[in-house]
Formats: sequence, C-alpha cells, structure tokens
Amino acid sequence: MSTSTAVLHTADPLQLLQRSFARLGMRVLAAPTHLARWGRRASPFAIDVARDAHGEHFLIRLPEEAAPELLTLDVRPELRQLLLLARVGDRKDKFLCGFDERHLFTAAVPGQSVRDVVGAMNALKPTPIQVSEAHLRVRSKDRLRRRNAAFVRQGEWFFAPTPDLIVPAQRVRRNEPLTRGAGSKPHLCAEAARLGGEPVMACARRPNGISMERYAHLIQSNPKARAWNWQSFQRNPELYVRGDVRHKDHATLHLPFWHRVLMNTENEAGGRQFVAFLD
Repeated sequence: MSTSTAVLHTADPLQLLQRSFARLGMRVLAAPTHLARWGRRASPFAIDVARDAHGEHFLIRLPEEAAPELLTLDVRPELRQLLLLARVGDRKDKFLCGFDERHLFTAAVPGQSVRDVVGAMNALKPTPIQVSEAHLRVRSKDRLRRRNAAFVRQGEWFFAPTPDLIVPAQRVRRNEPLTRGAGSKPHLCAEAARLGGEPVMACARRPNGISMERYAHLIQSNPKARAWNWQSFQRNPELYVRGDVRHKDHATLHLPFWHRVLMNTENEAGGRQFVAFLD
C-alpha cells in the first residue's frame, strides 16, 4: 500500500494532482466551470470522465473565483484507484477515481470517516452486501474484487446470489432495463422479477400511495373515495435478476440463478451533485 497527499488550489497549476493521477497511469485536466444558466447558480466545481485524441482522462471544472481545495488522500496503484477530497469552506466531499474493468470512473463517496481507497470501496457497498461478506467470512483481499462469495458486481450494481429462490413464471419480466436515473446508460437484464415490498393503494388523488390500513380507514370514513380509480402496487419491492446482464461499458455477466439487485451507496453522498460522470 502506498499513500500520497497532494493539494490543488488556485495557486497550484494542477502539477501535484497530475502527479498523483500519473502514478495510476492516468491523466487529469482542468477547465472553467460551466456558466450558470436559467437562474441556476454555477456549481463550485464538477468532476467528469472525458475523452480526447489521447484517450480517456479525468476533467475537473473549477470556478475562476473561490475554487475548492482538492487533496489526494490516498493512491493505490495496484488497485488503479485514488481518493480525492474537495474542500469548500467547511464542506468536505470525497470522490473515488480510477479504472474499473474497461473505463475510467469517478464516484462520490458517503461517510465522513473514509480516509483511504479501501475504506471508500467498502463505503460504496450496500449494507446487505457488507453483512453478507461478514457472515460468509470473505477475506479482506477478496472484498476488493468484482466477484466473491457475497456478490458479483457490474459497474454500480451489486448482484447477491439467492440460489434457492423460486420465482413464479407470471412474475418474470424479459429484457428489463436497470438504471439509476435520467442520463445513465441502462444495464439490460435477461430476466427480472420484483418480489416482496409493502402493498399500497394509489390513485390520482393519492399518487404516492397509501398503506392498506390508511386505505381501509379512508374508504370507511369517506365512501365516495371508492370511486377514485384506485390501483394496487408494491412499494419498495426487492428486485431479482437471472441470465445475462449486458452493458456496453462492461463485460456481460451471466447469472445462472436468481440474484438480488442492490445499487451502490453513491446516492447517499452529498458530493453526488458534483459528479458529471454517469455509467
């Protein structure tokens, strides 16, 4: 393990940060922050993966004034990843940057106590995955891999094996897209099924759904509510997939039996708003 600390601020022309990325065989460039438009405030900075004639590189956009201080907290050449800290006033955000399978990536990291690359990798794992690794006594070095006894990973998605699960044929959906939101490239799953969750009732007047208990109380207290064109849904069901999982930036996964799908914890990081890169 090797650790390095570098600082980037308005008086430093990127040299220290470029040196840290160079230890991973990667480039980092800086550019001005995008101007604010349509009444929006300009972001204090943004971090992205871009491409030029020389290939992929990290692109950090910085404002002309009050630029954040950027520190490299840890560099792990053997993992081809580093941990970056962005400090703006009292605010601190951390980002894991590196190479994953075929391409460069960057991810905002949740948790104030993260201090190194390994801690960041673990912080990005969903809690059920961490619990499973502990239960199965997965070795520390194997917890850094894309596949071990507790999971198989493709990008930001973790697939936890459930070999004994039986899914009724009528619950199976074919060629189901798996996406974390607008702008991200979907992972296409050969077979998928949503199971469990809380049953709720929804209609135009209650679009977010209400529990069965609240629904029964509403119908009893207001008989006219029966005519509100209610539909039944399952809130927060668990998603399971089987077969091939395809994505153009990753090698195809073949899951011979059902696996529970869990997304990494990047959405819990406050610094998520500064990441332009989407898998």
